[in-house]
Amino acid sequence: MRVATIGSITPGRGLIMSLRNATTVVLAAGMLAATGWGQATVPAGMRRETISDPVLNMTAFDVMVPTKWHFAGRLMQGTTCTPVPSPVFRATSPDGLTVLERLPRMDWSWGNGPGVGGKDCLDLKREMSAKEFAKYVAVMLKTEYVADDPLPAEFMTKMKKASADSAAANAARYRAAGMNPPTEFSDVDRILVKFNNGSFMMKGQIAVSIYCSGNRSKQIGNMPVTESHSCNADVRFVHAQETQYAAMVKMLEPAGAMKRQDWNQAWIDENNRQTAQNIQAIRARGAQYQAQSAASHEQFMQSQAARQRTHEAFMASMQRGTDMSMNRTQQAMNARSTAASNVVDYALDQQTVRDPSSGQVNKVSSAYSYTWVDSTGKTGYQTNDPNANPNGYLQGNWTRQQVVNGDGTQK
Repeated sequence: MRVATIGSITPGRGLIMSLRNATTVVLAAGMLAATGWGQATVPAGMRRETISDPVLNMTAFDVMVPTKWHFAGRLMQGTTCTPVPSPVFRATSPDGLTVLERLPRMDWSWGNGPGVGGKDCLDLKREMSAKEFAKYVAVMLKTEYVADDPLPAEFMTKMKKASADSAAANAARYRAAGMNPPTEFSDVDRILVKFNNGSFMMKGQIAVSIYCSGNRSKQIGNMPVTESHSCNADVRFVHAQETQYAAMVKMLEPAGAMKRQDWNQAWIDENNRQTAQNIQAIRARGAQYQAQSAASHEQFMQSQAARQRTHEAFMASMQRGTDMSMNRTQQAMNARSTAASNVVDYALDQQTVRDPSSGQVNKVSSAYSYTWVDSTGKTGYQTNDPNANPNGYLQGNWTRQQVVNGDGTQK
């Protein structure tokens, strides 16, 4: 059994491959630190946690969280649309009423080129602004949009310049390789939301960073010109009691995930090594390159097979099932809140329980089958004994909780 402070209270939820660097924008410090807080310096009031890559056996991300907060995080394998792994984590205040979450990255692609789409990708067929996608996520998380929460103008100016410089350098590399440069689109934004959690009125901030790219093949003989587009969105969600929100969101400005550059380079090197092996294998079979698009398609399929092997090794090392990552976005939009929230719970070894009397939703450890919460809604008792009852043994009045989906809906 276990008696502990409830770890989290929630509203009821739970490549970009180019010649540049195969990287995506990382949300950190409410995105104000996306330009990079010092990796050697831990901000005052924060502590450093790490998220490891079990395949490469090295730290992939540093995460800054408040000193006394609870933390759980994992590296999630990428999708068919964007195979680069991404972090998912949840940090909760000691009383469980304030939560910082990094949701699983959401990817989508469209076009008539090889490898477009996938059952583990969102069913979207166009670019979206960060604000538009944030409102999409607000519906997914079953929250109510309140207002825009624009980032400081100085930050936006720096972000746009950095994006433009990166796109220009990337285009030069493509042209040097004799290829059409991709079109690139980056955007960041935030919105405010609200929701009820039992008797608690909660306020939240959804921050989104989006990166999209598009490629158009060159005309070769009578071969058709193909186009491929892909996007990915990183989502950061902070929520707290409405009366505490302003202070908490300010305190959490330095908190968030930062990618380790040594891991990023190691991942790129491994990906390039696998790609080089695939190309060599294709040439060894004496394939005739009649058209660039035909060769690209075969190379893509070989690369996907290698990435699948990496995916299987990744999942085996984490002693996980093989279907959760592939299925997390398979449902339509009206069911995506359940899928996304259950993925976060699954990845962090947590479960969602609901108080049948108050409707309050809590995140607790998944290591126990039965959860009781006292009348304050802040202290929990967990056990695997179906006959255990803390009433009469522990101080206060205790109510047995119902196990529900990550978004609070009935299983």
